[in-house]
Amino acid sequence: MVPDKKIVSRFQDRYSLPVTDATLAVEREVIGANVGANGYTTVAQADALIRELGLQQGMRLLDIGGGRGWPGLHLAGQTGCSVVLVDIPAPGLAAAVSRAREQGLANRSSVVRAAAERLPFRPATFDAIVHTDTL
Repeated sequence: MVPDKKIVSRFQDRYSLPVTDATLAVEREVIGANVGANGYTTVAQADALIRELGLQQGMRLLDIGGGRGWPGLHLAGQTGCSVVLVDIPAPGLAAAVSRAREQGLANRSSVVRAAAERLPFRPATFDAIVHTDTL
Protein backbone atom coordinates (compact mmCIF):
# COMPACT_ATOMS: atom_id res chain seq x y z
CA MET A 1 0.00 0.00 0.00
CA VAL A 2 1.43 3.37 -1.03
CA PRO A 3 0.76 6.20 1.46
CA ASP A 4 -1.78 8.75 0.26
CA LYS A 5 0.13 11.82 -0.98
CA LYS A 6 -2.40 14.26 0.51
CA ILE A 7 -2.07 12.68 3.94
CA VAL A 8 1.73 12.70 3.75
CA SER A 9 1.67 16.34 2.67
CA ARG A 10 -0.65 17.26 5.56
CA PHE A 11 1.66 15.66 8.10
CA GLN A 12 4.74 17.21 6.47
CA ASP A 13 3.06 20.60 6.92
CA ARG A 14 1.98 19.82 10.48
CA TYR A 15 5.46 18.80 11.59
CA SER A 16 6.96 21.86 9.88
CA LEU A 17 4.99 24.31 12.05
CA PRO A 18 7.02 26.02 14.76
CA VAL A 19 6.32 25.14 18.38
CA THR A 20 4.63 28.06 20.10
CA ASP A 21 4.15 28.97 23.74
CA ALA A 22 0.45 28.19 23.30
CA THR A 23 1.11 24.67 21.97
CA LEU A 24 3.58 24.05 24.81
CA ALA A 25 0.98 25.17 27.37
CA VAL A 26 -1.67 22.87 25.86
CA GLU A 27 0.80 19.99 25.76
CA ARG A 28 1.69 20.46 29.45
CA GLU A 29 -1.98 20.56 30.41
CA VAL A 30 -3.18 17.63 28.27
CA ILE A 31 -0.12 15.35 28.04
CA GLY A 32 1.40 16.17 31.42
CA ALA A 33 4.76 17.54 30.21
CA ASN A 34 6.48 19.08 27.21
CA VAL A 35 7.60 15.97 25.40
CA GLY A 36 7.29 16.80 21.72
CA ALA A 37 3.92 15.13 21.52
CA ASN A 38 2.09 15.03 18.25
CA GLY A 39 -0.85 13.01 19.55
CA TYR A 40 -2.81 12.48 22.71
CA THR A 41 -0.89 9.86 24.66
CA THR A 42 -0.32 11.14 28.18
CA VAL A 43 2.81 10.66 30.28
CA ALA A 44 0.84 8.30 32.53
CA GLN A 45 -0.20 6.21 29.53
CA ALA A 46 3.39 6.12 28.23
CA ASP A 47 4.59 4.99 31.65
CA ALA A 48 1.93 2.26 31.61
CA LEU A 49 3.44 1.02 28.33
CA ILE A 50 6.77 0.56 30.13
CA ARG A 51 5.14 -1.72 32.67
CA GLU A 52 2.95 -3.59 30.18
CA LEU A 53 5.80 -4.25 27.76
CA GLY A 54 8.35 -4.99 30.48
CA LEU A 55 10.81 -2.59 28.86
CA GLN A 56 14.31 -2.60 30.28
CA GLN A 57 17.91 -1.91 29.44
CA GLY A 58 19.21 -3.92 26.50
CA MET A 59 15.82 -4.35 24.83
CA ARG A 60 15.03 -3.03 21.34
CA LEU A 61 11.80 -1.08 20.86
CA LEU A 62 10.14 -0.11 17.58
CA ASP A 63 7.87 2.96 17.68
CA ILE A 64 5.67 2.97 14.57
CA GLY A 65 4.44 6.45 13.71
CA GLY A 66 7.15 7.87 15.97
CA GLY A 67 6.81 11.44 14.68
CA ARG A 68 8.86 13.81 16.85
CA GLY A 69 9.82 10.97 19.16
CA TRP A 70 6.92 10.79 21.58
CA PRO A 71 6.58 8.40 23.34
CA GLY A 72 9.48 6.30 22.01
CA LEU A 73 12.23 8.57 23.32
CA HIS A 74 10.51 8.78 26.69
CA LEU A 75 10.31 5.00 26.89
CA ALA A 76 14.00 4.67 26.02
CA GLY A 77 14.98 7.38 28.48
CA GLN A 78 13.02 5.83 31.33
CA THR A 79 14.14 2.23 30.78
CA GLY A 80 17.53 2.18 29.09
CA CYS A 81 16.18 0.34 26.06
CA SER A 82 17.08 1.40 22.53
CA VAL A 83 14.40 2.70 20.17
CA VAL A 84 13.89 2.94 16.43
CA LEU A 85 11.34 5.56 15.41
CA VAL A 86 9.58 4.90 12.11
CA ASP A 87 7.46 7.48 10.32
CA ILE A 88 7.03 9.14 6.94
CA PRO A 89 7.19 12.93 7.53
CA ALA A 90 10.84 13.98 7.43
CA PRO A 91 10.31 17.12 9.57
CA GLY A 92 8.95 14.99 12.42
CA LEU A 93 11.87 12.59 12.26
CA ALA A 94 14.35 15.49 12.12
CA ALA A 95 12.78 16.87 15.29
CA ALA A 96 13.09 13.42 16.89
CA VAL A 97 16.81 13.30 16.08
CA SER A 98 17.28 16.72 17.71
CA ARG A 99 15.27 15.70 20.76
CA ALA A 100 17.29 12.50 21.11
CA ARG A 101 20.53 14.52 21.07
CA GLU A 102 19.16 16.99 23.64
CA GLN A 103 18.07 14.13 25.92
CA GLY A 104 21.34 12.21 25.64
CA LEU A 105 19.66 9.37 23.75
CA ALA A 106 21.41 9.69 20.39
CA ASN A 107 23.41 6.51 20.97
CA ARG A 108 20.27 4.49 21.78
CA SER A 109 17.89 5.85 19.18
CA SER A 110 17.58 6.02 15.43
CA VAL A 111 15.00 7.02 12.87
CA VAL A 112 13.85 5.27 9.73
CA ARG A 113 11.66 6.93 7.13
CA ALA A 114 9.20 4.24 6.13
CA ALA A 115 5.52 3.41 6.06
CA ALA A 116 4.18 0.93 8.59
CA GLU A 117 2.92 -1.22 5.73
CA ARG A 118 6.48 -1.76 4.47
CA LEU A 119 8.81 -1.95 7.42
CA PRO A 120 12.40 -2.64 6.36
CA PHE A 121 13.27 -4.94 9.27
CA ARG A 122 13.85 -8.66 9.57
CA PRO A 123 11.50 -10.68 11.79
CA ALA A 124 12.40 -10.75 15.49
CA THR A 125 14.49 -7.57 15.26
CA PHE A 126 12.61 -5.96 18.15
CA ASP A 127 11.62 -7.05 21.64
CA ALA A 128 8.58 -4.75 21.70
CA ILE A 129 6.56 -2.58 19.32
CA VAL A 130 4.40 0.44 20.10
CA HIS A 131 2.20 2.67 18.02
CA THR A 132 0.30 5.48 19.67
CA ASP A 133 -2.16 7.82 17.99
CA THR A 134 -1.49 6.28 14.59
CA LEU A 135 -4.73 4.55 13.67
